[in-house]
This record gives sequence, structure tokens and C-alpha cells, in this order.
Amino acid sequence: MLVNTPPMGFNTWNTFGENISSELIRQTADVMVEKGLDKAGYKYVVIDDCWSLKERDKATRRIVPDPKKFPEGMKALSDYVHSKGLKLGMYSCAGQRTCADYPGSFDHEYLDARTFAEWGVDFLKYDYCYHPRFIEGELLYRRMGMALKESGRDILFSACQWGTEDVWNWIRATGAHMFRSTGDIVDNPESFKKIVISQMGRFSQSAAQCFNDMDMLTVGMYGKGNVGVGGCTLGDYQSQFALWCMCGVPLMLGCDIRKMDDEILKLVTNPLLISINQDKECRQPMFLGNVEREDKLVVFRHLEEGYAVAFVNFSEMNRDMSLSFTDVGLTAASGMGFEFTPVIGELSGKYLEYVSMVVPPRSCVVALAKTFKA
Repeated sequence: MLVNTPPMGFNTWNTFGENISSELIRQTADVMVEKGLDKAGYKYVVIDDCWSLKERDKATRRIVPDPKKFPEGMKALSDYVHSKGLKLGMYSCAGQRTCADYPGSFDHEYLDARTFAEWGVDFLKYDYCYHPRFIEGELLYRRMGMALKESGRDILFSACQWGTEDVWNWIRATGAHMFRSTGDIVDNPESFKKIVISQMGRFSQSAAQCFNDMDMLTVGMYGKGNVGVGGCTLGDYQSQFALWCMCGVPLMLGCDIRKMDDEILKLVTNPLLISINQDKECRQPMFLGNVEREDKLVVFRHLEEGYAVAFVNFSEMNRDMSLSFTDVGLTAASGMGFEFTPVIGELSGKYLEYVSMVVPPRSCVVALAKTFKA
């Protein structure tokens, strides 16, 4: 089985857009190993849009890597990435053109899948721009899903379908291993808040082998790069990363990890947060409270061993936040309470019936929990 837990890695788009190259990918692979990101679970180095020439080869009809950006070709690059113990990801589109107006894979699915397999590709992000209006997305993703399965290589199928056409109802049947359920993220707190709110009712169909994808992380971008619109504080990034972990979605870094500071590195390699994200049971989270009215959110999740809880304050002021244990099923009549272990913040100790605290502006508190007999 290819993906029992949410995939983790890096994608070029958020920071670099079209400014990609073999040198960038090699440097990124080097740094992922040097900084221990690989040991934390980040395995995929994904090249997004703009990697090819503007036209296919007229004789073979294959997509051709841009020789200025990737002079040694993709097979040599994948060999280098694999030599680091990492995996190489690529990008294509279900349309005739990609979102940035490069050749897409429509009606070339099997040729492109075989080409990616020959190059040693391990991951394909498959976008949804410029697709024929007369063909439903479900059929387009079935075509590439089948093509990848018959390519002769295990290739993770990342369906970047944006959450249209009720994708969560049919995408698992196409062979996809993760599916974009939202529009594009940008680097500001309102963007990631809206993304989480949009998916609060969608996680029942996210599980092993096919995970809901809330887009690449902007953690650590600080307003720089291709989607650097406004930027965030460290507290915002802690909230974003905690929410992605609590929701059990893929963790694809989007910042320039070559320039990642120590605080961000510590955040994205936090073993307790990653253990929540990678929990083997892949349970959907519970969302408590009216986030749109109160600008705060409590998220609770069952884990293989125990539970996790996050208190997220999106507002610009201190907020009183609480968890009533009966809301997650632990009643007073049970004779039990929760004992908390801090992950972010200082929530610890034993509590009966409820726990309450003040959460600072644009920040979060995260804790692991287990029950105890009162």
C-alpha cells in the first residue's frame, strides 16, 4: 500500500513559481537531508508547473524538459534525488495546457505516465486547468489514474482538482492518493483560516490511500515568494501547521527550506505534531464552536493511542477558550477526566468535566490527552 498516512514533502510552487531549475532541486534535496527533514518524514521533492518547453516534441509527442532549467534531464535529476534517500515529484494537468500555459496531459495520459515512470518519478501532481468542457473531471482523473497504475512504476497520484464537482464523492475510485479540495492558498492568515473552514464537513472521506489535501503549506514564507501575499507571524504559522496536523492532511512545505530559520525548522519537525498528522488510524477531526462568528476554533481528534486537541485563536485579541469534555463524548458520569501533555503552549495536568484558558492573539495551544479515573 503506497500511502497509509498523509504524504510529506516539499513543492516548488509557493515560493518559486516558474523560477525553478535542476540546481534548485538538488540544493533542496541536500538541505532536506542536512536539516533532518527527511528523518522527520518529508520524502517528496515536487517540481510544480513550468518545468517543460512550451511545445511537445513533434516526432515523439513527449513533453520535453526545458534544457535551460534542467540541462541534464529528469532521469539524472531523479537519480540524484533518490541518492539522497528522497523521492522526486512532477507536475502535469488534465487539460490540454497547464495552469501556466505549458503542455498538459489531455489525450496523452498513457504516454506521459510511461515517460514519468522512465524518468524515475515517484509523485505526480495533476492539475485541472484548460480541460475540455464536454468531459467531466471524474473521467479525466480516471484516465490518469489508470495510466499511472499501468506505467510500470509506483507513482503517488496527487489530484489537484480544487474541490469542484463534489470531488470527495468520487476521487478515491480513480486511484488518486490525495486530492486537492480547495482553491490556492496564499501566505496570510485569512487564507489558511478560510481553507480550514471550507473543509470542516469534508474529512469523513479522507483516509488511508486517499487523503484530503488542503494545499501546500505557507509556513516559513514570511511574505516572500510566488504566493507571498501579506505574510504571517510565527504564531500564525504555528496555527496553520497545527491545523494541518490535526486534520490529518498532506504536509507539503512551500517555503524556501534552504533559508528556513531555526524556529520554523523546529515547528515543522516537531515530533509530537507530526505524530498527530501521521497517526495510523487516520481519524477525521471534530470541530467545536462557531469559528466564523467567534474567530476561534477547538479541534479534537481520536488517535491510535489517546487523543489530541488544538485551541486556535484567529483574532487580534486574547480569547477565553474552553473544551467541555461532554462535547467529545466524555461525560461526568463516566468518572473520568483528561490528562494533558503540552505540544504547543503550556496546557498540562489533570482536569474534570472541562478545561479553559486564555489563548493569545493569532496563536494556538495544542496538547495530547489521555483519560484517567477520577
